[in-house]
Amino acid sequence: MVAALLGKKVGMTQVYDEAGRAVPVTVIQAGPCAVLQVKTAEVDGYEAVQLGYGDVKPHRSTLPQIGHAAKAGTGPKRFIREVRFLEGPADAQAGDTWTVAVFDDVQFVDVAGTTKGRGFAGGMKRHGFGGQPASHGTERKHRSPGSISSHGADLGHGGNLKKGKRMAGHMGNVQRTSRNHELVGVDKVRNLLLVRGGIPGPNGADVMIKKSAAKAQPKEISRLLYVVDSEDAPQPAKVHRLSIFGASEEMEAASAATGDA
Repeated sequence: MVAALLGKKVGMTQVYDEAGRAVPVTVIQAGPCAVLQVKTAEVDGYEAVQLGYGDVKPHRSTLPQIGHAAKAGTGPKRFIREVRFLEGPADAQAGDTWTVAVFDDVQFVDVAGTTKGRGFAGGMKRHGFGGQPASHGTERKHRSPGSISSHGADLGHGGNLKKGKRMAGHMGNVQRTSRNHELVGVDKVRNLLLVRGGIPGPNGADVMIKKSAAKAQPKEISRLLYVVDSEDAPQPAKVHRLSIFGASEEMEAASAATGDA
């Protein structure tokens, strides 16, 4: 099965490892996702799985979208993306439901989303320019980008403005993929994924989570947080049961025993 899901960015928090170090993580509400269509090379020219996330009212959808989802036995979805696979045909069928269980054998993931829109930004904010001197005669031009063209630069091509010049302009609101995030925690009860570090987009933004394409997956999967709905469910080799919003259960018990809690 292809290790990929659609979800929503909830926000950031922290968990603690076995040494008591705080680990910054982003909480993602991942799935459950409905498989709307399985594309094959014979019919469509490529191999892919089409996933849908988030129900939408039929009267806010279109008849083609409603009919397309009905073929998979589900309702129209708000967020739809395709996931290609190169390791042969997927063992998925239209109408299946994917949950965070697809990441049981995954340690590193890539997260794609739309970055925060910053509007029209100046050169210092958009490109990290240093600006003009704070004193020595500078007046009302402290954040100016300076000269943008001349005959001396790029000699032989005229004094016109060259393509690719870094200037002020629209910033953000573009799709970006943040790669090689460690999958710190999996909560199968609430369909949550905890990935180390920050991911693109504001809280509530739609994201796609996939198995890392560049980083090799280790043979032994380790999780700081792993919650399952039953004790019989398989678990990673190394599991440290920690609270999602605070210290570990062992730390809380020790604190309560000493009267500090």
